[in-house]
Amino acid sequence: MNDKMSNELVSVKNVSVEFDYQDNFLSRKQKIQAVKNVNLSIKKGSFVGLVGESGSGKTTLGRAILVANKITEGQVIFHDEEKDYDLGSISKKELKEYRKLSQLIFQDPYAALSPRMTVRDILAEPLEVMKITKTRAETDDRVREIASKCRLNLEHLRRFPHAFSGGQRQRISIARALVSNPKFIVADESVAALDVSIQADILNLLKSLQKDLDLTYLFISHDLSVVAHICDEVAVMYLGRIVEHAPTRELFSNPKHPYTKALLSSIPSIDPEKQNKAIELKGEIPSSMNPPSGCVFHTRCNYANENCKKEIPLLNTEIKKDHLVSCIRVNDI
Repeated sequence: MNDKMSNELVSVKNVSVEFDYQDNFLSRKQKIQAVKNVNLSIKKGSFVGLVGESGSGKTTLGRAILVANKITEGQVIFHDEEKDYDLGSISKKELKEYRKLSQLIFQDPYAALSPRMTVRDILAEPLEVMKITKTRAETDDRVREIASKCRLNLEHLRRFPHAFSGGQRQRISIARALVSNPKFIVADESVAALDVSIQADILNLLKSLQKDLDLTYLFISHDLSVVAHICDEVAVMYLGRIVEHAPTRELFSNPKHPYTKALLSSIPSIDPEKQNKAIELKGEIPSSMNPPSGCVFHTRCNYANENCKKEIPLLNTEIKKDHLVSCIRVNDI
């Protein structure tokens, strides 16, 4: 294995995810192309942001990497130190092993926790289901250890979720995700339901846990200011495709794809001298059941020409090192 591959934790290669949709009015089945031909490399120890409008396929891609959605085409490889997991054709035995290595932090801390279980039982359940611990004493030791890392007091373990605030509940959700000692975490809009001050606290916790536990994150969000604060690199999705991928500082200072430029122009600023006029995107995001031909963004792009309607751009135009753009007119605009 070469150095580049040895530094990768997750390799997503030409991945597509489709769902069957039954149209009762027309009495026919249709395909929804939620993710189409996506390539993404997630390095060990990195904090990768995944942004885009609602319906762009962010959550579907994250769930595909977690084997919660079936991969229709392509390949997702999880590179563990001991073995590689091909997630598109993973066996039941390997899936049990992989569940210990990758976990999900949910968006809504109020709906993610069972109201009938104490915090101790919520944190202990993954250990018991995955058979990570053998005795109750061993389980309790691990629960107390991860609770402490997530800034939860021992007295919290005896309480039920209704006794906690939103920020405390999200710390419980994070502790539950980390109790199996995973290497990879998908955080799906994990601070979207929280107040701004609480968001900062949770983001700082995720960052400190990354250093302490050597974690790798895929951070799915629509909040660009949050992504700019915490992520090392950012991938931008539109209608199931990644249209730009670059280190965070490079992407925010030098966006190249017209869609990325429009997204970044919408970020509000409190400095009146830096107020930028938002780039208006005409129309709605097209339907995944009937995506446009050629570049999927050409129906809303201010720079599109006839070639954009015919040619499908690939994520291979390198602006700088590690800055990839999917646009055939990137050098003209």
